[in-house]
Amino acid sequence: MTSPAVKEVSLLIEPILDEMDIELVDVEYLSEGGRWVLRIYADREGGITLDDCARVSREIGDVIDVKDFFRQPYVLEVSSPGLNRPLKREKDFVRAVGKNIKIKMVTPIEGRKNFKGNLQSFQDGVLCLNVMDNLVFLPYRDVEKANVVYDFGE
Repeated sequence: MTSPAVKEVSLLIEPILDEMDIELVDVEYLSEGGRWVLRIYADREGGITLDDCARVSREIGDVIDVKDFFRQPYVLEVSSPGLNRPLKREKDFVRAVGKNIKIKMVTPIEGRKNFKGNLQSFQDGVLCLNVMDNLVFLPYRDVEKANVVYDFGE
C-alpha cells in the first residue's frame, strides 16, 4: 500500500519529469539500514543515464523539501527501474506485452496468488498470462505487485 505522502510526491514531481521527457516509474519511501530513503525510479526512451538521474535529483530535491512531506530526515535517490522493472500503471503492462513477468494478486485466482509467465496481452483491464503453456486471465484491478523478470539464461 502506498502512503498518502508518497502519492503526493508522485503527483508533485511527475509534471517536472514530464517536462524533462523522463517518465516517473515509481516512488518508494522506506527505512534501509537505519536511515530513511526516498527512492525515485525514472526512465526514458532509450534508457536513463547517470547524468539524467543527477539532473532529476537537482530539479526535484528542493521542491520536495519545501513541501515537507516526511517527518524523518531522508536520503533522496534517483535511479533507473533496472531489469526487473516494476509494473504499476496500465501503460506499464501494455509496454510489457511479450515479456516474462511475475505477478502477485490481492485475492487468489484458481487457488493461487503468485504467477510467473509471458504476458500475452492486456486488454479491457484483463492480463492474459501464458503460464507453462496454460493461459491465465488476471484482472488488473486485483494486481498487488508485478514486475518484469529478466532471465539471464535466455
